[in-house]
Amino acid sequence: MKRKPGLNSSPECKQRIAAINDAMEILSGKWKFHILGTLMQLGKTRFMDLKREVDGIGAKMLSKELQDMEINRLITRTVLDTKPITVEYELTEYGRTLQPIIDEIAKWGIAYRKALFKS
Repeated sequence: MKRKPGLNSSPECKQRIAAINDAMEILSGKWKFHILGTLMQLGKTRFMDLKREVDGIGAKMLSKELQDMEINRLITRTVLDTKPITVEYELTEYGRTLQPIIDEIAKWGIAYRKALFKS
């Protein structure tokens, strides 16, 4: 008996699945979309201002998430020569390419809440 080829056996499908896995790995977590959305709205933002805007995040977690996003070239970190030292974060050009995705997720979330809560 011949085995049917799997749905995911074509090179294009494998490439697409790998790309989705990469994106999910880079953007996974409770806080990344919130941080990215905040940086999209505010532009250059200092660490403590980000901490205030991202409700519920601790300094240690914010620092970890920002480091991950910097490694993945979604944001840049700029240390200013001030007393005390000031650190600002900003989306990279590549990070800004996530704007339409985050906008669509927000639209979906609004529609979902309306449907769920009938409001």
